[in-house]
Amino acid sequence: MAVKQLDALGIKCPQPVLKIAAMLPDMKAGEILEVVADCPTFEKDVRNWCQRLKKTPLWFRDEGGGKVRCQIQF
Repeated sequence: MAVKQLDALGIKCPQPVLKIAAMLPDMKAGEILEVVADCPTFEKDVRNWCQRLKKTPLWFRDEGGGKVRCQIQF
């Protein structure tokens, strides 16, 4: 199963989470979306979004320079 990618660098919250939400119709159950963003509240916002929509955040990784990468299982 391929991991879909979403680049949300350079946009401020809540835009990264809104971009993730916009991908919902294209994601099948079990598929994984990898997102990179540099918004300071990105991790907290994604965790809250996943909890509300019952999606699974697999991991978050600090890549330095304010960038955070994560994977979400749909």
